[in-house]
Amino acid sequence: MSKPEIHYVGIRVTTPFRGMLAVRNTLMDELCTWGPGRLFHRLHVIDMNGPMDMEVGLVVPEPHEGDDRVRPGVLPAGRYACLTYVNHARRANKLLLEWTRDNGHALDRQDGPGGDHFACRYEAFVTDPRVERMKTKWQVELNIRLAESAVSR
Repeated sequence: MSKPEIHYVGIRVTTPFRGMLAVRNTLMDELCTWGPGRLFHRLHVIDMNGPMDMEVGLVVPEPHEGDDRVRPGVLPAGRYACLTYVNHARRANKLLLEWTRDNGHALDRQDGPGGDHFACRYEAFVTDPRVERMKTKWQVELNIRLAESAVSR
C-alpha cells in the first residue's frame, strides 16, 4: 500500500522489550495532552533480547515545533506492507513478516548495532485508546515500509 508523508509529534525512548508496552501506555497518556490526533507506536530499532528504540507519536495536521521532550517527526512516504489486527500483536507481526518474505518483498531495514533498524515500522491505533481503554479490543494497523525496489532479488 502506498502511503503519503505523515507529520507527527512524538516521544522517543530506549527501553527493554520486557515492559515496553507499559512504557508505551504511559507515553500515550502524556501525548494525549497535545490534543486530538491518531496515536501510533513506532519501532526504530528492535532487539527482542535487549533495548528497544521506540517512539510514541500523535499525528498532527501540519509540521509542529514540539518542545524539549515532545519532538516533531515524519512517517516517510512510500510503499508499506500493512495488516490490521485486534489483540495478538506478536502473531500479527509474525504473519506480516512471513507474508512479505513469501511474496518476495524486501523490507526497508538494515542490521545494525543494537538490532534491526527500520526505516519505518509502526502500529497505528485505529481504535482510539482514549475512548476504548481495553487493549484487547483495540483495532491496530501494523505498517512496515518496503525497500525502494519493493521486491527482493
